[in-house]
Amino acid sequence: MNTSYLSGFGNHFSTEARPGALPEDQNSPQVAPLGLYAEQLSGSAFTAPRHTNLYSWLYRIRPSVMHKAFKPLKALTEKTFMKPEHINPNQMRWNAPKALTGNFIEGLRTVCGTGLGHEQRGLQVHLYSFNQGMKNQFMMNADGDFLFVIQSGNVQIKTELGTIQAEPGEIVLVPRGMKFQVNPLDPGTACTGYVGENFGAPFRLPELGPIGANGLAHRRHFLTPVAAFEDLEGKFELIGKFNGALWMAEMGHSPLDVVAWHGNYVPFKYDLRKFNTINTVSFDHPDPSIFTVLTSPTDTPGVANVDFAIFPPRWMVAEHTFRPPYFHRNCMSEYMGLIYGVYDAKTAGGFVPGGGSLHNFYSAHGPDADSFEKASFTDLKPHKIEDTMAFMFESRTAYMLTDYAMEKGFLQEDYQDCWQGFKKHFKG
Repeated sequence: MNTSYLSGFGNHFSTEARPGALPEDQNSPQVAPLGLYAEQLSGSAFTAPRHTNLYSWLYRIRPSVMHKAFKPLKALTEKTFMKPEHINPNQMRWNAPKALTGNFIEGLRTVCGTGLGHEQRGLQVHLYSFNQGMKNQFMMNADGDFLFVIQSGNVQIKTELGTIQAEPGEIVLVPRGMKFQVNPLDPGTACTGYVGENFGAPFRLPELGPIGANGLAHRRHFLTPVAAFEDLEGKFELIGKFNGALWMAEMGHSPLDVVAWHGNYVPFKYDLRKFNTINTVSFDHPDPSIFTVLTSPTDTPGVANVDFAIFPPRWMVAEHTFRPPYFHRNCMSEYMGLIYGVYDAKTAGGFVPGGGSLHNFYSAHGPDADSFEKASFTDLKPHKIEDTMAFMFESRTAYMLTDYAMEKGFLQEDYQDCWQGFKKHFKG
């Protein structure tokens, strides 16, 4: 399958894997070209405003409705998409999970989150670990978008609209309702990472306001695959996710049989290293919102269902300023992960690549004692933070935890110790 890309976020794309597969004047002519079937995939209500209306027209070898009845996969659901049920007020941190063998679906584990697909709000955070391809299995998530954060191992994500290859430091979004398959790009290689499952409004670029036209993530760096297709017959399985549960339907052909498509409801990838970081060049520490890559808005202006923010390499030049993230208590809830390197607010260790942390709403947090002492009394020369990439899923709702998240050896039970060593500097 072709792995070429089209660039731009939110654009209307047209691409065909066979010349003449796209109709010239109509979306659904009486007879589609090349004997194909015309099918629309909607990512928004038909009557959504033009700037938020999401859809793609697919011209495929067989219509999507050609599958047998879905049957529940209760055992697989209980092992993978566990329901978050516990609220815990403590600051929490996790080690990197144990490596799992098997394919992508078998290697998913839910850590925390809130909301479900039928509520159309909230986010759940999953970890993945796999070393095998999905072969004749495909997945379709009717609940929400999947935002993949690649942590280790190169992956191949085959979708109805084409194939995406991604490496650590890149993210991939597969929209709600789109069929896809996730494989190691190099067979047998262990692949690990994070998945943010967004049940709310589709991700979009944040408004730039006074920043102007050229800050943060630029739309031209988002890459969408060109049309590619599989014309395969045999025994295939479609794994569907509906309201938190997995179901399976048998198919007699590969569902990735779209020969041409046009629209703006598309999968994409983005290289986080292309993010144009905005920072202070005078004094004080900017709020972490300045690092937002993508946002899922709510009906309350300025309050996100989820913001996806990153903390990449950047210059620190502020004078008379405590440079690491400040101590704070937030009305938003924050799940953080580390792709590689060391996070500048946790230099004493414990926050490791592949691991994560959770600070629920109004849970006090900030730099550990080691980071505080170093940043408070160092000579403030210009300094570049290098070789690191952390990220955050920030939401207005509290994250609940799964039983998996509470397992011994995975949960760091001594996380609060990193804040117990602060010295008293008050001089009265």
